[in-house]
Amino acid sequence: MALIPTREDKFSFGLWTIGYNGADPFGGPTRAPLDVVEAVEKLSAAGAYGLTFHDDDLFPFESTDSQRQNQIDRLKGALADTGIVVPMVTTNLFSAPVFKDGGFTSNDRAVRRFAMRKVLRNLDLAAELGAETFVMWGGREGAEYDAAKDVQAALERYREAVNMLGDYVTDKGYNIRFAIEPKPNEPRGDILLPTLGHALAFIETLERPELVGINPEVGHEQMAGLNFTAGIAQALYQGKLFHIDLNGQRGIKYDQDLVFGHGDLQNAFSLVDLLENGGPNGTPAYTGPRHFDYKPSRTEDSAGVWETVDANMRMYLLLKERAASFRADPEVQAALEASRVPELSMPTLNEGESYDDLLADRSAYEQFDSAAYYDGKGFGYERLQQLALEHLLGARG
Repeated sequence: MALIPTREDKFSFGLWTIGYNGADPFGGPTRAPLDVVEAVEKLSAAGAYGLTFHDDDLFPFESTDSQRQNQIDRLKGALADTGIVVPMVTTNLFSAPVFKDGGFTSNDRAVRRFAMRKVLRNLDLAAELGAETFVMWGGREGAEYDAAKDVQAALERYREAVNMLGDYVTDKGYNIRFAIEPKPNEPRGDILLPTLGHALAFIETLERPELVGINPEVGHEQMAGLNFTAGIAQALYQGKLFHIDLNGQRGIKYDQDLVFGHGDLQNAFSLVDLLENGGPNGTPAYTGPRHFDYKPSRTEDSAGVWETVDANMRMYLLLKERAASFRADPEVQAALEASRVPELSMPTLNEGESYDDLLADRSAYEQFDSAAYYDGKGFGYERLQQLALEHLLGARG
């Protein structure tokens, strides 16, 4: 398998990732700003297919109309020259002081109206550029103190905003779907819709739930101590994986935004296996962009930034290669059978069987030998995991 990325791999990068200047709460920038034209040209040369951005990444907050249009025109020119596409656009409702208590859920009604207008304007730009996904990360939608935020009212305001946006894209005829990006905390003490599961539950309350899915991020789910691969499997199962953010995270701490695979490597392996191949019994694979939402360390210079771009794509391709080897190994297939993994796809009830039929089946309970599972009938998961890790390490195949 080739380890050189191509446009067919659908690798995309956020302008805020490669353009991260190294500033953090404890120190200022360590790198110069990155111009959008240079960003597009270098991503194209590296083999990426897409660039994504927040509005404020492309033009400064509260730019004049002419400043805004100048940057849009420069981006369009670079896209036309390189063939790079914009598969996703998002809006910054978290950096400017006006959003210090959130955008859609600020206690200040005027701020909520301003946030809606800002997003509507950016939706027009997203449609103009051909983006099909609009990500919503509510980094400031939350609170530090329980008494400061009526959470039920905040969720209703969140719902009001997303419903209005759904009406807008429908009435405009835009080919755009929305993807909510969960995160448990940081920058707020507690963020609304903190996990993939919270977001999925919220979506079902919307007037147009078919227009809204999720954009889970590796580090965000792992910050909550959750298994990212398991969450992605559920998102695929429910048809709600509209976009995905790939990066690395090492444990429950601040959002590290490491290069993909530079954190929990074993979970990254299982994730790529799922995204590329679907479940063991043919459950859906993922066909959308492989989007890298990471931050080059502030220790790197500008040359190091582009090395991390290459590293993200190479790590994904290496794991894709290892996953293909894992799937093709006859010993793995035998181990899956021994672990009865395929059997889980078999319905527990027979076709047409009712609970009355189950109650009448003495073999299901009265005659069932539960004692046989004491010191017997093991599932062999340790062997299966060992085979997976040997493939990950390149020791097999």
